Amino acid sequence: MTFLQGVALFFAAILAGALNSVAGGGSFISFPTLLFTGVPAKLANATNTAALLPGTIASIPPYRKDLAHERRELILFSVISALGGMLGAIILAKTPSALFEKMIPFLLLLATLIFAAGNNLAALIRRLRGMPAQAQDKLEVAQEKENLSHHSTGAFIIVLIVQFIISLYGGFFGGGIGIMMLAGFSLLGMTDIHAMNALKVVLTSIINGVAFVTFVLLRIILWPQAILMAIGAIIGGWGGATLAHAVPTRIVRWFVIAVGLALSIYFFFK
Repeated sequence: MTFLQGVALFFAAILAGALNSVAGGGSFISFPTLLFTGVPAKLANATNTAALLPGTIASIPPYRKDLAHERRELILFSVISALGGMLGAIILAKTPSALFEKMIPFLLLLATLIFAAGNNLAALIRRLRGMPAQAQDKLEVAQEKENLSHHSTGAFIIVLIVQFIISLYGGFFGGGIGIMMLAGFSLLGMTDIHAMNALKVVLTSIINGVAFVTFVLLRIILWPQAILMAIGAIIGGWGGATLAHAVPTRIVRWFVIAVGLALSIYFFFK
């Protein structure tokens, strides 16, 4: 890693940390920057996971109260997420480098489309459940007053299976898993956005955490880059609170989507 490459990675991590704290999508900046500095694709993915993990973990404490009424979900989802994340990381490590490099544009495009569709997924899930908007709104108000989540056993099992698949993908690549999880929670019938975000942050940390441990054991993390970027991501995450008040989230989301599409096109033609 040259001095200029280090500078590029550090500032890319700052931007990634800031984006993650505002609207998500930080990996669209940090992961390609690792590739542009000459890091092989598999090592770049593992190093990116290690670099952004501290910022994700640091965002858990503020959500502690929001997890109080979702203990059953937290325990079961945590176990499923850990298994899926570990298996996804192992699959990544066993995937030939040449094959993974060919998958990069498709993975980036998929993550970008998921990120772009994030605001519409809740409405789509509502329609799929066959519940009119007005009835759904009344249910949300009732649940918020009671602080309860009434989940059917069948729906819970389905969402656990979906969560395992999301975790598997998260351990392998990870882009867009936050949006995927929120959609799954909506399918389960959860309506408290704070509780949903709390679960998302914790489960994302678990998925990335077990993937990180797996990558450490398999020795596919470039530590100089990972440590440098982790410092930048923490700085960016801390500064993201200021950015959140200065720049509308909608503009940040469109910036991330534009970057994701541009990078997808670039890697398709590379």
